[in-house]
Amino acid sequence: MAQLTELKQKFVQQFGGNESSISVFQAPGRVNLIGEHTDYNGGSVFPAALTFGTTLLIAPREDRNLGFASTNFPLTKEVSLDNLTFIEEDDWANYPKGVVWELTQRDIYLSHGYNLLFHGEIPNGAGLSSSASIEVVTAYALLSLEGKPTDTVQIALWSQHAENEFIGVKCGIMDQFAVANGRKDHAILLDCDTLKYELVPFQSGDYKLVIGNTNKRRGLVDSKYNERRGQCEQAVQDLRQAFPEITLLGQLSLAKYEANEHLIKDETVRRRARHVIEEINRVERSMEVLNNNDLAAFGQLMNASHDSLRDLYEVTGVELDTMVDAARLVPGVLGSRMTGAGFGGCTVSLVHQDSVDQFLADVGSSYEAATGLKPDFYVCNIGDGVREIKGGE
Repeated sequence: MAQLTELKQKFVQQFGGNESSISVFQAPGRVNLIGEHTDYNGGSVFPAALTFGTTLLIAPREDRNLGFASTNFPLTKEVSLDNLTFIEEDDWANYPKGVVWELTQRDIYLSHGYNLLFHGEIPNGAGLSSSASIEVVTAYALLSLEGKPTDTVQIALWSQHAENEFIGVKCGIMDQFAVANGRKDHAILLDCDTLKYELVPFQSGDYKLVIGNTNKRRGLVDSKYNERRGQCEQAVQDLRQAFPEITLLGQLSLAKYEANEHLIKDETVRRRARHVIEEINRVERSMEVLNNNDLAAFGQLMNASHDSLRDLYEVTGVELDTMVDAARLVPGVLGSRMTGAGFGGCTVSLVHQDSVDQFLADVGSSYEAATGLKPDFYVCNIGDGVREIKGGE
């Protein structure tokens, strides 16, 4: 891995010391194949880890400070382990800082400081989970180096809690869970309420996953994400007239929801809730069709998911819709939808391998003509979750 040699040199230039003290860890990005905005509603999702993500080079220090640097951003930061607070100007460094803060909340204290250099291959703000990738790789690396257990389910939960409480983004568990627990050539069927999960072989045969980056930046904190979450909580409150025991929309079946939808007084809230309930149902149907190797039916469910996110949940926007519309015109495309929180970011499409070149050309040119933005595309493989990279890799 020639790039690793270069990264180690950068680490020494930044922090001093020698290369022999550096440990290397990697966490992937993720793509969600179906099941969007269901995770914080206690529903099921179907994400997969990607083969690219965030590489972390880390070495111990003799003092009680943390040094943060990134190959992607000019900002460098040094903070004390005894003073971990969210500071807006610290920008991306708040994510690893939040993880260390979270560990201290769990009575896991670092025995000394560390220097950390992050190298991200995930486009920032694209919706492929760059923040979750940073959080999970930081937690895994620090726990490993401190000789603590590296339970990847626990790491996902702690990383999510850090983003909720330290950063202030009320994200669900899916991103961190997929990044921590992914496996090569498998997607993860995850029940976000119980955290029961199943690794499902994703056999796409002659079809490739193509991720399209709209290059419309989206920031979760600034977006309507927390507003949507609040609307779902309002729907639960209204539905408790009939189901006093429920705490999350995902605890209702589609039939029970449809029989009681009238209890939700606000029409906008009703549309948000309908998307969530129907999307959870689409995840369940996806498992059935994939078990039968019916990729065409899975593609139709992907299409229905996007249309619901556009019309009922209203989180797509002109860029995502333009890219999806263009993708669906290409022969050999079984399905295309936005992936991630929306408001920009990425699409995911299931494309026959013989059509990939035409897809890249046609979707790229029509998207740029319509929006003035130049997209990026990634023809993807599904990779492993967080891990340490040893010398020979």
